[in-house]
Amino acid sequence: MFEALASFFSLIVQPAYDLTGSWWAAIFLFTLFSKVILMPLSVWCQKNSIVMVQLMPELFRIKCRYYGDRETIEEKQNELYHEKHYHALLSLIPLAIQVIILFGLVDVIHSITDSGAPGTEFLGLVPIESGGASLIMPLLAGLSAVIMGWASNHINPLQREQSRAEKNMTNGLSIALSLFLGFYVVCGMAFYWVCSNLLSIAVQALCNVIVKPRDYIDYEDLNKARDEFNAIEEATKGDRKWYQPDPLARRAKADYKRFFKVDGKHLVFYSESSGFYKYFQGAIEWLLNNSDVRIHYLTSDPDDQVFDIAKREPRLIPYFLDQKRLITLMMKMDADVVVSSLGALDVYYIKRSYVRKDIEYIYMCHHMTSMHLTSTKEEYDNFDTVMCVGPHQRRELRRMEEVYHTPRKKLPKIGYDLLDREIADYEAMPKVAHEKPVILIAPSWNQDNILDTCIDDMLGRLLGHGYRVIVRPHPEYVKRYRPRWDALVERYAKVPKDELVFEGDFSGHSSILESDVLVTDWSSIAEEFSFTTLKPSLFIDTPMKVTNPDWEQVGIEPTDISLRNQIGRSLDPADLSELEGVIDDMVSNPASWHDRIRQIRDSFIYNLGHGGEAAGEYILREVLAKQEGKDITAAGAMAENGGVRDGR
Repeated sequence: MFEALASFFSLIVQPAYDLTGSWWAAIFLFTLFSKVILMPLSVWCQKNSIVMVQLMPELFRIKCRYYGDRETIEEKQNELYHEKHYHALLSLIPLAIQVIILFGLVDVIHSITDSGAPGTEFLGLVPIESGGASLIMPLLAGLSAVIMGWASNHINPLQREQSRAEKNMTNGLSIALSLFLGFYVVCGMAFYWVCSNLLSIAVQALCNVIVKPRDYIDYEDLNKARDEFNAIEEATKGDRKWYQPDPLARRAKADYKRFFKVDGKHLVFYSESSGFYKYFQGAIEWLLNNSDVRIHYLTSDPDDQVFDIAKREPRLIPYFLDQKRLITLMMKMDADVVVSSLGALDVYYIKRSYVRKDIEYIYMCHHMTSMHLTSTKEEYDNFDTVMCVGPHQRRELRRMEEVYHTPRKKLPKIGYDLLDREIADYEAMPKVAHEKPVILIAPSWNQDNILDTCIDDMLGRLLGHGYRVIVRPHPEYVKRYRPRWDALVERYAKVPKDELVFEGDFSGHSSILESDVLVTDWSSIAEEFSFTTLKPSLFIDTPMKVTNPDWEQVGIEPTDISLRNQIGRSLDPADLSELEGVIDDMVSNPASWHDRIRQIRDSFIYNLGHGGEAAGEYILREVLAKQEGKDITAAGAMAENGGVRDGR
């Protein structure tokens, strides 16, 4: 076979030599001729590559929807390839032909060098054996592969859309193969390889003219789908280096398997971290005391307090899941009801189940304010139920459904259990007169908050004027801007503790309950403070925290704005000349605020004092409703067993 190929190739190389008088030029012309002959194959590969890029948005969406479920992803990919007639191995055909040409060219080169004609000696040298000047060929071969790889990254429609790792692998293999050939084949063949690499760039450019990628590829859709997948990858990326083992991986894997070993799960809660248990606490305690439902509690925090609580509550079953397993588990969720305080369901990386379409997804609020200003536009769209704290939230959500044309949700009147418990704690707390009025500065963490705009001016006006000031940053601020926070603490390190305290422990809320006045910007801590203590808040009008840029379309003034001058006063951060006077008035006349704030609170919050009970009752009703929808046999068995029961 190769002898026949050599004879055929000689029919091209010899005339080329006769035309140019140079064997090097003859090899170049032979390479050029082969590229021309194989041009239809190159165009076919170009079309196949474009098909692959066309599929990429859907492939990214498959990876997002079934993230972590490798078997399902591969199955869906293969179905898509078959449907769109994409041939994954077609790109290897040109490389295979190149290798075949190489083998056929061997005899041609040897016949040239064996003739002993002047100027042919170098053609037959093998660099690994001859060394010397022949070593230039491996270097040229490797350099040509580098140039081809760089060009392909920019003009090859498929390679330019690959990940960096895929590009590095493709180019790395090409460079390694080129270097290997450069060392182990004769210089004439290595020269052919160099020419082939460089001419491949011209061939690709010509293919882009013949079949223009932009005529077939929706790059806007591709970039959108890729960004969605990259967001999931980023969210699941840990802080460890790639070579460092995950000490929690075994635990997460065991809990993942344990969760799916339980059949008939009726109720699942999901918590991002230990700090979120407080939002579920009232509902969970009511369910444990008033039903026999078993609660499966998922958490991304290995040290979540729920693990200690579960030791004394056998029907509360916690599971620790790392981010990747959590995403996969949510996609395979098989419970009746799922409760979460994490919004944007089915928008980012936490998806609705593709295993069960009838799951009731319930959102439990972790704030008392507006739903259309500081939440994303899609925050609540894909929940079946949103438990509303007060009438303002129901009004806003119904209006958002109308304006944004989103599905209608259940909006039960629940209330806010966390506030109920804080009010109870405050009323039970011994009232101790402070030597100095306590001023709590507790800003948000968004851009240009108090700590980044006017904290020094504020402290300069308050310190030394008979107050004890506590600065309590948002935990996210310390997490994101640690150097800024450390620099602030350092600047005031010499101020006595009876005048200024920087609070870094966020586990409790005693400083909130014990303060006389709260100073904040756009943090919802103002409602928590004022509705608990019936004391006023002082708002600093820093740039407003806006997460939904289209909030004004709703046509309702957010309570984040309207409440500011109902439960306190607002000041411009650029002019704090009234700061001391306003605070003095608030401290000296608490009674003037007390009844006013109480009246606002009572009309603002549903089921005041009974939020946990209302949440628990609603969740139980939804669980029972799901069970009533099961087949008669299952329903009969449930009734015989005394209500809601699950988990083997």
